[in-house]
Amino acid sequence: MESFATLADVMALTGKTYSQTDQARISALLPLISDTLRMEAAKTGRSIDKMVEDDTTGAYGSTVKLVTVDIIVRILRQSWDGEPMSQESQSALGYNWSGTYAIPGGGIAAAIMRNDLKRLGLKQQRIRGIELYGPDQGDYSHFTG
Repeated sequence: MESFATLADVMALTGKTYSQTDQARISALLPLISDTLRMEAAKTGRSIDKMVEDDTTGAYGSTVKLVTVDIIVRILRQSWDGEPMSQESQSALGYNWSGTYAIPGGGIAAAIMRNDLKRLGLKQQRIRGIELYGPDQGDYSHFTG
C-alpha cells in the first residue's frame, strides 16, 4: 500500500532540507507510520484508505498527510543518543533532579499521539448519561390527579 505522505511532502510542509541520512530515515519511516495509522483505524473498524477515497472534498486526505508529516517530524526531533527530555531541572548541595520525557515511553510507536488519532476521527469523546436512581420504569400513575 502507498504511504500517506512522501519525502517531498515532508520537505515542503516543514520548509526544511534534510541530510541524506535523515532523508533515508524519512523514506523508511513513511510506510511504517502509514501502516501503523491503518492498524489504529482497523481497531475502530474503519479503513483510512476507504475514508480518503470516499471523501469528495479531499480534505480528509490532506488531514491524513498532515498528521503523517507531524508524526515524522516528532520522531526526527527525538534524541536517540539518550532519553528524549523536554524539560530538566537540577539543584546543588542537597542534590535534586527532575525531568520530563518528551514522549513518555519513547520509541516510534509512541510518537503517534491521541491527538493525532482524534484529528483523523479515530478517537472521539464518548458522552454517556449515568442513571442515578436506576433505569426508568415508565410508571407515572402515582402522578395523576
